[in-house]
Amino acid sequence: MIFASSLGSATGVLAADVTVFAAASLKNALDKITTSFEAQTGYSVSLSLAGSSLLARQIALGAPADIFLPASPDWMDHLQEQNRLVPGSRRALLSNRLVLVAPNQSARAITGFEDPALFAQLGQGKLAMALVEAVPAGIYGKSALETLGLWQDLAPHIAQTDNVRAALALVAAGAAPLGVVYASDAQADPRVTVLADFPSQSHAPIRYPLAQVQGAGGPAIDAFFIYLQGPEAQEAFVSAGFDVIAE
Repeated sequence: MIFASSLGSATGVLAADVTVFAAASLKNALDKITTSFEAQTGYSVSLSLAGSSLLARQIALGAPADIFLPASPDWMDHLQEQNRLVPGSRRALLSNRLVLVAPNQSARAITGFEDPALFAQLGQGKLAMALVEAVPAGIYGKSALETLGLWQDLAPHIAQTDNVRAALALVAAGAAPLGVVYASDAQADPRVTVLADFPSQSHAPIRYPLAQVQGAGGPAIDAFFIYLQGPEAQEAFVSAGFDVIAE
């Protein structure tokens, strides 16, 4: 059974000193952090990036993960209830915002979610979102649209994807006229424009918890776990559009 997601590498997972399962929205920041850590320490790190729900289920089935960094506390709770986490290692690391994006070439200014131009921009096209019943970005997005009274009208237009980066890719390629993604995702792709920020009170707070997974352990895992919480990693996360949570 291959546990690596389409964004990761099964071979790399088996060969690396540290295996990190993380939300797809973290790709840009973690690529930079991993490169820096490997250069400084000589340890190798493999990233398996996908929807948090998929990764949590893989870990529960015994996937070889050392560190888990999902986009929702719920999936960390899921593993904690199964005693799959190293006791005392869990902590809140990052936060994010939810935004509505459009391809640059077709983006029209809107004044808010009550603006009729929002629906005009959608037309007969699709609203790209991560899986609304499983992936955190999709769950947050559905909750926000329900709170704003838009879900019923928009539900028939929604195109669901395996993870938030796949939703972003649809919009960036012009295959979907609108998408619901994280602010960090929108920042990562210059082909999209943010039309509006969802009100923070329209959905649960977006939190990325961090924990070590029960397993072999070792100095490389401990070192990267600490590095993820250090100043260099924090700078990379902030540069990528995340906010660091101070505990």
